[in-house]
Amino acid sequence: MSSAANAFDIKSASLDLLALILHTDNLEELTTALDARFGPAGDAPAEAFLLDVEGLPQAADTEYGRLLPMLSRHGIRVVALRHPETSMAEVASRYGLAYVRGVTPARSTQSSSEVQNKPAEAAAVVAPPPGTMIVDRPVRAGQQIYARGCDLVVLAMVSAGAEVIADGNIHVYAPLRGRALAGARGNTAARIFVRSMEAELVSIAGVYRTIEQALPESIKGKPTQIQLENERLVMTALGE
Repeated sequence: MSSAANAFDIKSASLDLLALILHTDNLEELTTALDARFGPAGDAPAEAFLLDVEGLPQAADTEYGRLLPMLSRHGIRVVALRHPETSMAEVASRYGLAYVRGVTPARSTQSSSEVQNKPAEAAAVVAPPPGTMIVDRPVRAGQQIYARGCDLVVLAMVSAGAEVIADGNIHVYAPLRGRALAGARGNTAARIFVRSMEAELVSIAGVYRTIEQALPESIKGKPTQIQLENERLVMTALGE
């Protein structure tokens, strides 16, 4: 067998990507918003992002030829395009991007067939408001749960490499070891509540913090609340 046959392998991989969710394709507005969040465009180190354009009414007509370089100058290197319409795959290909089908069609199916409410005896643990999505089993590495338009309550562990997302608040009544993104569509009042704080990443309304260093002893492995104050994430221990 020639050495070329052993030149590479193909294996599954879990990519740790953040999503940039666009609410407008007005480049002037976006430039102003990006300058306010990240500072003026310059030589910022590039980080790979997925570009979510599901909220744009005319996503196919967006000026990606101008948008993508502008984002790159702010350190946002787009590697994939997400939208529920498969016709957007051709747009993604045109600009050398991967295409990811939007999650909207799949989420409605998941909420009815894959996510079951906790039995009645769990009512004392959490009393969610109407419309809250409840997940009563572990969220394992590589899995993603999205509570669209509501809060998310997870009654089991969120493993490292897993991701839980909600447009509202997130409650994890078990160790949070993966990623939690609350206020996914811009709700700055959203909060994250965890029974045991061990997260890889937390985010509220697009403001995120990766946990690259050891957490303070005051919150490490303890009940914690994460909220947004003055455009920065604040993590505080919750009383017993």
